[in-house]
Amino acid sequence: MQNVSRLEGESLQKLPGGQEKNSTGCRFAGMGNLIKVLTRDIDHNAAHFFLDFENAQPTESEKEIYNQVNVVLKDAEGILEDLQSYRGAGHEIREAIQHPSDEKLQEKAWGAVVPLVGKLKKFYEFSQRLEAALRGLLGALTSTPYSPTQHLEREQALAKQFAEILHFTLRFDELKMTNPAIQNDFSYYRRTLSRMRINNVPAEGENEVNNELANRMSLFYAEATPMLKTLSDATTKFVSENKNLPIENTTDCLSTMASVCRVMLETPEYRSRFTNEETVSFCLRVMVGVIILYDHVHPVGAFAKTSKIDMKGCIKVLKDQPPNSVEGLLNALRYTTKHLNDETTSKQIKSMLQ
Repeated sequence: MQNVSRLEGESLQKLPGGQEKNSTGCRFAGMGNLIKVLTRDIDHNAAHFFLDFENAQPTESEKEIYNQVNVVLKDAEGILEDLQSYRGAGHEIREAIQHPSDEKLQEKAWGAVVPLVGKLKKFYEFSQRLEAALRGLLGALTSTPYSPTQHLEREQALAKQFAEILHFTLRFDELKMTNPAIQNDFSYYRRTLSRMRINNVPAEGENEVNNELANRMSLFYAEATPMLKTLSDATTKFVSENKNLPIENTTDCLSTMASVCRVMLETPEYRSRFTNEETVSFCLRVMVGVIILYDHVHPVGAFAKTSKIDMKGCIKVLKDQPPNSVEGLLNALRYTTKHLNDETTSKQIKSMLQ
C-alpha cells in the first residue's frame, strides 16, 4: 500500500453515536468536513478533510469484514510481483512450432509452459477471491440506515480496503495489457493438451487445470482488463441480488469515493500533504476504478448530465498528469466503460477522451 499522509494538527470531530478517535487523534474526519469537500463549489470555505488511506484502523463493527478482506489483500502484492516478472515461454514455443518432429523441443516447450499456466491459474483464482471481498465491502458500505457518505466517514478502514482493491485491479490490468505472452502461453497450452488427449498421451499438469477451468480462464484472459471486468460484473450482480437495497446506495458510494479522490488531487492544499508521490497514482487509479464501476451499475452511467460524478473534472485531473503516467487509465475510461458512446454523453467529454 502506498503511503498517504495525514493532516498534521487537523482538528477532527467525534462521530455521531459516540465513536472515539484513535490514539493519534486522526481516526475520523468530521462529517461536516466531508460534506464541505464534496460541495466545495458551493461552499468555498475549504475544509480540512483527508480520507486516511494509510492509517485507518477498523472499529469493532468493521473488524469482521475487515479481517475477511485483509486475508485476500495480503496476497495482492505477491500477485503483482509474479505478474510483473512473468516472461513467458515464447522462445520455447516458437522452437517447438518450427520443428514439430523434434520431440526434445516439444518436451522443452511443454515443460516451460506448464509452470506458467500454474501461475495463470493462481492469478485467475485470486480474481475470484477479490470478487468475493469486493461484494463483502459493498454490503458493508451500502447498508441501511447510513448514507454512503456516512459509511465512508464511519468506516474508513473498509473504505481504505475498497480503495486498495481498485488500486490493485488497475495495476494488474495495466501489467496484463502489456504482456501478450500470457494469452500466447495459454493458447499453446490448450492446443497441446488437446493434441495429447487425442493421441492418448498422459499430460503433466492436466489435473491442475481441467477443461472447465481452462474455459473460464480463457474467457478471463481474453478480456483487455480482466480484473476490472470481474469487479464490474461483481458490482452489477451485487445490485441485482440485493433488490431491497436502493441502487442509489451503491452508486452514491462509488460517486462519493470518486469525488473525494478528485478533490484531494486537484486541491493544492490537500495534495501538498502527500509525502509520497506514488500516492497520486494511487488516488488516480481509485478514482478511475470507481468511475468504471459506477458506469456499469448506474442505469444511465457516469457520463450523462445527471451523473453524480463530475466527469469533466475527473478527466481534467487525469490530463493534468504527465501523459505517460495516465495513458493506461485514460484507455480504461475509453474502452472499459459502458456508456461513453451513448447519445447522452456530451461532445465535450467525448472530445476530452479522444
